[in-house]
Amino acid sequence: MAIRLTKIYTRGGDKGLSGLVGGKRVPKESARLEAYGTVDELNAILGLVRTEAPQFKAGLGDDYEWYSEMLRRIQNELFDVGSELATPPEVKYPEMHQMSAREVAALESEIDRMNEQLEPLKSFCLPGGGFLNAHLHVARTVCRRAERACWRLTREEPLNDQLIIYLNRLSDHLFVQSRWIAKRLHEPEYIWDRGLRIDQRAQREARRQAEAKRSQA
Repeated sequence: MAIRLTKIYTRGGDKGLSGLVGGKRVPKESARLEAYGTVDELNAILGLVRTEAPQFKAGLGDDYEWYSEMLRRIQNELFDVGSELATPPEVKYPEMHQMSAREVAALESEIDRMNEQLEPLKSFCLPGGGFLNAHLHVARTVCRRAERACWRLTREEPLNDQLIIYLNRLSDHLFVQSRWIAKRLHEPEYIWDRGLRIDQRAQREARRQAEAKRSQA
């Protein structure tokens, strides 16, 4: 579908309605607008990450070009997601794009590649530690909200299953990405210490029981 933007303001939304692809007008607070608006918010956060990433080129080394291209592709895919969400189920047009298993598979492959370089987690991560890490965590939480908004939309209208799966995998991708970035840039990774304290108490209790059994033997 050809895109041509000649006038930015139309006054068409001044009455609380917004137009979908195909011309249908719906309330601005509708589930469909909430879904693609949240995806737009996610894309804006990733735009911040992508804009700041060149400052960390040295730390990312040979993987910088791969990482930069990955961000570029994901931003474009999120625009595709938004376009699909802005299209009601009854509207079809030539060359209409829909998210598929191919995009999901690409995310999973990248998750595996990054995760291979990381140590297993022993507790939950807290957001923060570095600029990119913190913003990727913000992106992750907004991605989860976008997924929830899409599930709410499915209660009213049919939605492409692969689109929701894509958002689910992307939230996992952003989590692993935040950890991968922290490691590559040698930044601290904040860990939920209560989880560690619980684990330490469990280890002490296990040692105590083991010693008690040995003393009774």
